[in-house]
This record gives sequence, structure tokens and C-alpha cells, in this order.
Amino acid sequence: MTVHDAPVSGCPVHAGDTDLVDPHLYSDGDAHAVWRELRAQDGLSWHQVDDNRGFWSVVHFTETDYVLRNTALFTSERGTMLELLGMDDPAGGQQLAVTDPPRHTIMQARLKKALAVKAVDRQRDAIRALITDLIAPIGDGGVFDFGQAMLAMPMSVTGTMMGLPQEDWPWLSRLTTICIAADDPEYQDEGSRSATLHMAHRELFAYFQDLVRFRRDQAGDDLISVLINTRFEGRHMSSSEIVSNCYSLLLGANVTTPHAPNFVMAEFIDSDVLPQWAAEPEVGVTAVEEALRWASPVNHMLRYATQDVVVRNTPIAAGDAVVVWLGAANRDENEFPDSETFDLRRNPNKHLAFGIGPHYCVGHNVARVTLRTLFEELLAQYQDFEAAGAPERLVSNFVSGYKHVPITAKRRG
Repeated sequence: MTVHDAPVSGCPVHAGDTDLVDPHLYSDGDAHAVWRELRAQDGLSWHQVDDNRGFWSVVHFTETDYVLRNTALFTSERGTMLELLGMDDPAGGQQLAVTDPPRHTIMQARLKKALAVKAVDRQRDAIRALITDLIAPIGDGGVFDFGQAMLAMPMSVTGTMMGLPQEDWPWLSRLTTICIAADDPEYQDEGSRSATLHMAHRELFAYFQDLVRFRRDQAGDDLISVLINTRFEGRHMSSSEIVSNCYSLLLGANVTTPHAPNFVMAEFIDSDVLPQWAAEPEVGVTAVEEALRWASPVNHMLRYATQDVVVRNTPIAAGDAVVVWLGAANRDENEFPDSETFDLRRNPNKHLAFGIGPHYCVGHNVARVTLRTLFEELLAQYQDFEAAGAPERLVSNFVSGYKHVPITAKRRG
């Protein structure tokens, strides 16, 4: 590790030689080794991106929890992804993910109610049917790309809840993956990375603009209709606010849900994790939470300090960018004993895979029901899982996940 003077806050800090912004660190490197080194430091580390931009890295559980809970000190309205470091997010104040309380709380209220546990429970049978169909090819005896199936899974669930036409699901799934993994060559269309990303955003927003226009006259009980009928500040949401939050809902589902099962299958297929889980189905709840902790699918969240503040003995100046690394916090030895062990019965397990505080993932109930149902069906119907090739990681600094996990398995009975 080297020492230098941070150009923004002027405080001597430690910084690693590894480029934390490089998406290949998370696809081909070992980010956890880097984070362990950073957690061994007394204070925060400053990461200089270029002549004009840099950020503080938060890698401990306690400080990550503190930054995410304190929206008055650390705003999300300028952007939440490193992709936009140094720029203001145009959706700030309109999209839930980039709106701070109290406006965020008011905007979120109806959507939060629509995605509450009881509401999601009513969808459990439909979710089970979708999952059963999705994983049915495992029993055919050939190689099954579990990774691609899992990337498709949230679209089938969220697409149903949003009332999106089924024929659009594969196209929408690809577009949302581009939005969080535009550096991955497999998801780049002809042209540059930025051109591909611009195309994905343009097509998604145009799609939802048309759909919202139609749904205004055909309102139902789907999530888009919930947004259309949401009132706050004495008015209904504008069309741009509805479209922006449709995009956010779809992106949130695709970011979180696929990668916990993909991590389990990619990293533990040759261990006793799956046979033990199948033999002891009562561990289902704690096992899913451990899968979420282990995967930590949302790799980072960006915030900006609204005033001078001290975090872990490190002075941070107003306006400084602060990045919390959720995967690092979820392996913090001070919060998770034996943190590098995958424990099916880990309890307590207060992981931050869904964030914490006001921006705690609004779709967490949908994700949990989906994942529990997936593992119930997967382990009840299939056995003898074996790798059928090397798994491949997504090239992204925002999402920690796998895109290809080739496997074989046998149908039980």
C-alpha cells in the first residue's frame, strides 16, 4: 500500500495500487483480498480516479451502515453509481433510488405497501409456477446454463407483477443487464461502450413511456398502475417520474435476485452445501440470507457528503464522494464471525445485501420469496449437481455476479 495526500480533503490517507473502478477487478481479480487489506487500515482510503475525480472507500460494516442510514449527511440525489462519479444524475429527485427523505419516503409509500409481505405472499403460487417452468430443462440430461436462467428469473417475476408482456421479457432482460454491465463485451452491441449504454437507456425509457401512456387508460393492480395512482405533494407523479421509477424497479430486480443462487451454484457445486441444504430444508430461510450475504450482488453505492464529517477517524469534506462497498461490509470479521465461511445456519445475519436505512431495497420481499421458492423447487426436484464447464463472471463494477454457470443434474425419483 502507498501513502499520498488526498487532493479533495487534504488528509494524508492510504490508497491501494488496485483500481477499484476497473470492472475487471470484479470479474477476473480478487476484490475481497483488496477489501481485506483496506479493512486492516485505521481510517478510510482515498481513491483517485483521474485529475478531477476521486472518492473515499468505506469497507467496514459499522461505517457502511452509518453512511447509508444518514441521508442528511450523505445524499443519494447526485447519483448512486460510480458510472456517474463527478456528474449529477438527471433522475435526482424523481427516481426513488436518487431521492432523499422526506420526499423519498412519501414517493415510496404506496409502492412499499404494494410490495409488502402479505401482498407478495398472494403471488407465491404464480412465482412458483414461473420458477418451475424456468428450471424444468435441468431434468433433460444435457448441459443447463444455470447462470443465464437466473438472469432471466427476475424478469419473469417482476415482469408479471408490472404487467409487462411476456414476449418482451428476454429483450428487457438484456437491456437491463446492459445498464449494469456495459463493460461486458458479451452485452455490448456494435459501437462503443457509451453508445451501447445510451441505446439501452433510450430504448427502456421509450418503452415505458409508451406503456405508461397506454396503462393510464387501462389501469389495473400491477405495479405500474400503482405508480400512476400514487399521489404526493398534492399531485400525481408526472410521466417522467413514473417512467424513471419503472426503470428503477426493473433494474433493482435484475441486479439483486439472480446472483445469490448463481454464487451458490458456481462456488459450492463441488461441496456439501447443496446436498446438506436439500437434506435439511428447514435451513431454507437462513441459507438464503447467507447466499445474499455471500454474493452481495450490489457491489457498491455512491453518496456525497453534504457537510464536513468524520468517518472512522477520517475527515471528509462537504462535497466529497463516498463509496460504500457492500461486499466488503458483508465480510467484515467484526460483524460476521468466521466471515469467509458459508454457513447455512448463520444467525444472526444482518447483511447489507439490500442496503439499509431509507433506501433499503423496496423489492426485498419479492426477492426473498423468489429465492426461497427457487431453492425449494431446485433441491426438491433435482440432485447430483455437477459443473459442466467454467463459470463466467459479469464484467461490471456495480454488480457482483455470474453470467454463465453451466451445470448438469438429475431429476429426483
